[in-house]
Amino acid sequence: MRRLLALLSVALTPAAVSAAPAGYFDLQPGITLETGDTWVSDGQKYRLFGVQSCLRGTAYTDKSGQKRDCGDASLAVFAAYIKDTKPVCAPVAKTADLSYVVCYATVGKDRLDLATMMIASGYAFASLNAEGLPFHPPYAVAEQDARERLAGLWQFQDVQHPAVLLSRSANERAKKAKQ
Repeated sequence: MRRLLALLSVALTPAAVSAAPAGYFDLQPGITLETGDTWVSDGQKYRLFGVQSCLRGTAYTDKSGQKRDCGDASLAVFAAYIKDTKPVCAPVAKTADLSYVVCYATVGKDRLDLATMMIASGYAFASLNAEGLPFHPPYAVAEQDARERLAGLWQFQDVQHPAVLLSRSANERAKKAKQ
């Protein structure tokens, strides 16, 4: 946990960046990461559109046989991408308490979709709608590729897609509500 906090403090320290283009905002130092896909800045909560990070408190077994927190792994990689690529984001949808955003990161001279980077590296997943379909199909393609390559968390046999866990939880709540 101490290592994770150190990583987060390094990832969120000020760095020289150029201003975001019109309609976008910089993913600035001083944000509070809540998960590997969600953060708070100036009292507003943001989430990467179409992405589901590993759930905090769920576990996977690493190659040495130790149980690790899957959500912490997603969070650490998200923090590292923020620090290393200085993303800029644009809102795409908003609810009363949450703004969904798309972000691009700069790697060399290339601008890359931050969500695709997270999913392709195997530290996030394509989020699914109520029918079990991806909100953004290209993210499901990136996820399948990461799974086949055993990238990131996919290398561990007991990693479960968070959509499976969320669906199970929703089904259990629905059963209790009917009783």
